[in-house]
Amino acid sequence: MTRGFSGRPRHPRNDRLPPGQYDTGRDFPVLTAEVTPRLDPEKTSVTIDGLVELVSTWSWKELHDLPGSTFNGDIHCVTTWSKFDTSFGGISADILLAAASPLPSATHVMIRSTTGYTTNLPLADITDGKAWVVWDHEGHPLPVEHGGPMRFLVPNLYFWKSAKWVSRITVMDHDEQGFWERNGYHDHGDPWKEERYQGD
Repeated sequence: MTRGFSGRPRHPRNDRLPPGQYDTGRDFPVLTAEVTPRLDPEKTSVTIDGLVELVSTWSWKELHDLPGSTFNGDIHCVTTWSKFDTSFGGISADILLAAASPLPSATHVMIRSTTGYTTNLPLADITDGKAWVVWDHEGHPLPVEHGGPMRFLVPNLYFWKSAKWVSRITVMDHDEQGFWERNGYHDHGDPWKEERYQGD
């Protein structure tokens, strides 16, 4: 993978800007590894399967009937941009996982999109208020180019881990590489440790 990036001058480093990142300001860059799908929200759903006591699926309406949650904070992309003070609305992954009840042997998840995109995550990185399924951005429906009608959101990791057009969360007892991880990106993706590529 190409390690060099070109871009804007770096924002003065502060306690909110990970190393190697710049503040994108109002911009929200669009980066997609696959063709953007056109999905009818009313026909979308999210399923949790794998090592769970109860395989569970929620329709668009059922998700909206659950207690909502909002993330307010910063996001960071491996391509070196960071966006401060952004908000997403949806539902905490904790609520969905509690309903499916992962087995004691569970350690990781694979997030899957309607497009076939996948990304792997430790279970610990999507629990305890660290991850969401979101459908609003800044008080408006999430635009399709940013993963609408629904995307996964894991703001503590680089943004490729926040899979667009999420449809399935598979709970596993081992780690397994997803799309970008198989193509050279780091298995974890912590922006504060600059975990961009395998070997970082």
